[in-house]
Amino acid sequence: MTAETPQRLPDGRPVPPLTGAERPMLESWLAYHRATLELKCAGLDDGQLRRASAEPSALTLLGLVQHLAEVERNWFQRVFARLDAPPVFEERTGYALDAGRGLDEALTVWRHEIARGRELIAGHSLDDTGRIVDGPLTGTEVSLRWILVHLIEEYARHNGHADILRERIDGVTGT
Repeated sequence: MTAETPQRLPDGRPVPPLTGAERPMLESWLAYHRATLELKCAGLDDGQLRRASAEPSALTLLGLVQHLAEVERNWFQRVFARLDAPPVFEERTGYALDAGRGLDEALTVWRHEIARGRELIAGHSLDDTGRIVDGPLTGTEVSLRWILVHLIEEYARHNGHADILRERIDGVTGT
């Protein structure tokens, strides 16, 4: 398996390398988790994508896609590149659902944020830094390595939520 042609699981997701350099491994794990989120949304209709997990939570698969578009923008544009980028959606988290915004639009925005993040980190060292822009750690310096590890963790956690949502919607389970 090479960086140019990763192995793929039967469902199409890339298999992260089992050995090799740190950066390709981190980027591959992030790609795997991004693909997992998209897989969890595949084949569902708009109503299913908007179905909340369980009261009192309002968490939905569509809301997760929107939230992770915000996460991508925050960490790569605001924190790493230090750009003044407004929220992608009306509210900072992206969880709020808009009746006019469906999965196709949310995925397009999410994919755009992923591509923009890749552009911004291209050619940078894992040791290059940005600064956290809000919350209790505002102003704290953070490395690109930390950002990638954090995003892997963020996606893994939310993919666990997506597993539960998907199972509740139609019984589909899996990694």
